[in-house]
Amino acid sequence: MNKSELIEAVAASADLPKAAAARVIDAMIDTITESLQKSEPVVLVGFGTFATKERAARTGRNPQTGATIEIKAAKVPGFKPGKALKDAVNA
Repeated sequence: MNKSELIEAVAASADLPKAAAARVIDAMIDTITESLQKSEPVVLVGFGTFATKERAARTGRNPQTGATIEIKAAKVPGFKPGKALKDAVNA
């Protein structure tokens, strides 16, 4: 499912116009992004948790040349599904 299909599904499910559903989804994505930029987790009980994780600096290899390269430390977004979501997927 892509974003436009998600918008259509939310509009149909919530009995909203597509434009309103698009604004809701965009606002939700923006809010989650802003929270993760501040390293604040977003917990949606029953669905899951969006959080940032620290990835340490490490040494890697360029697959074309075999040369050793240094990969910088980074913050990466992560998602941990909640029990209800796991149960729904495995049902």
